[in-house]
Amino acid sequence: MNTINIFKNKRIIPAKLTKYGFKKFKDTFSYETDIYNGEFTLKITIQADDLTTYTELKEKATGEEYTLHLVEDAQGEFVGQIKEEYKEVLDDIKSKCFETGIFEWDYSYRVIDYCKKKYNDEMEYLWEKFPRNGVCRRKDNKKWYLAILSVKAEKLGYKTDEIYEVLDLRAPVNEIPQMIKQRNIYPAYHMNKKSWITIILDGSVNIEEIYKKIDTSYELALKK
Repeated sequence: MNTINIFKNKRIIPAKLTKYGFKKFKDTFSYETDIYNGEFTLKITIQADDLTTYTELKEKATGEEYTLHLVEDAQGEFVGQIKEEYKEVLDDIKSKCFETGIFEWDYSYRVIDYCKKKYNDEMEYLWEKFPRNGVCRRKDNKKWYLAILSVKAEKLGYKTDEIYEVLDLRAPVNEIPQMIKQRNIYPAYHMNKKSWITIILDGSVNIEEIYKKIDTSYELALKK
């Protein structure tokens, strides 16, 4: 199987994947379809937790896997047609089973859903000039316990002009120095670096770990 990242920055809609024809097993969705006049079978497997996607294309006559369509410089009428049909299938799935909202990254929406389900809190979008920035706050004292911000990756030290979606959370002051030694956890962006941290929401930090840190931030917001 070959790994692709066509869905990485989208939000998965499980019900639409099922309606499309995907079969769910635990946290994995799988789908098979024929292309090139039924001569090839394309299998697509999507991990729901991080949207890692695998594809496998096999020629029915031989049962052998075909990979030339993944070679960027491969040319010719045959491989060109395979490439086109392969891309059409993936693009169709992307348009019908995924969505892009205010945010683009799946983990951003997982954070939003978690806060809504556990704390019944909705994201607040406070800045007209920055529509892709939002916060959640406690109902009892109105203090923020998290913010999702869209920032230039270069602000975090990356040599790219991409926009990253990051999560700002309160954290125990004595634990922050150790936390920021971990990959993709940083001193807070636009928050007090003594009591907040920033996490990149690209899937490099496990979502369950993020949920735990949200719970901690929620409790710390009560104490401040």
